[in-house]
Amino acid sequence: MNYRPDFRLITQIARLYHEERLTQMEIAKKLGVSQVGISRALKKAQNYNIIRTTVISPVGAFLDLEELLEKKFGLRQILIAEASRDSEEAILAAIGATAAHFLETTVRTGEIIGISDWRDYLLSTVQHLRPMRKIRKCKAVQMVGTVGSPSTQEDANQLTKQLAALIRAEPCLLPAPGIVGSASSVKILANDPYVLETMRLFDQIGIALLEIASAQSSPISSSSRKSAEQAFVPVKKVVGTICLRPFDADGFEVCESLGDRVVGVALEQLKKIPRTVGMAGGKQKFPAILGALRGHWINVLITDQFTAKRLTMA
Repeated sequence: MNYRPDFRLITQIARLYHEERLTQMEIAKKLGVSQVGISRALKKAQNYNIIRTTVISPVGAFLDLEELLEKKFGLRQILIAEASRDSEEAILAAIGATAAHFLETTVRTGEIIGISDWRDYLLSTVQHLRPMRKIRKCKAVQMVGTVGSPSTQEDANQLTKQLAALIRAEPCLLPAPGIVGSASSVKILANDPYVLETMRLFDQIGIALLEIASAQSSPISSSSRKSAEQAFVPVKKVVGTICLRPFDADGFEVCESLGDRVVGVALEQLKKIPRTVGMAGGKQKFPAILGALRGHWINVLITDQFTAKRLTMA
């Protein structure tokens, strides 16, 4: 989309209408523009994709299924998103929208939000998230270093800053690689003042946003992340990872020596976080989701109705 001179005014009008909830008449008086001009600008904002419309299924649409799975797996909460079809793209969009709504209704002033390694579901959440104007003094904390090239690290930092801006939080970056050659290298990096500053916040995290990754990289994932994970997860019995830590079908951590090379939140710290929110769905990730539930890596699950029905039969 090439920049047009009227984009600034259109964006300003869209913000006043959709975020600050002013009427078209109030905006017209504020900006000195006719009401017809305001209406046209709002229409253009849709045409130029400056605004997006997200439809959230009514809360409790899958209430019986949610209650069943909460009891089955001992979950604090499960949120089932309604995907239009059982495909990766539809499930990704549905879970992203539901996760965004979860944050909008859950995060409180002063909350510290932890973020696992950036992947498709976290990105979808940010894309669906609306600015949260009523909260203050939050922090968005990277829980693991970055896997991949320097450009991947920059992308992760920008996404963390974008999420932080939407929830009015201070971004707390972890400027380190996610996986290093030895446990001694982790200790050296942990003494870096910038790394240490972020790692000291791990014990204060109230909500952790965790993408449940399959052992195989998602087809939509970047090639840099894919190559890094192939090097990291060589063990056949691994079904998934959370915060770069691999686990098997029963949820047990696999090859703790690999986990010792991760720069980020420790497993015991992760399991003490009040709300560990796992996000994943679809056939490819089903073994990883089931393993994460069996191992109690998460206590809140956001998934789709197709995956939820498969979980009832597991």
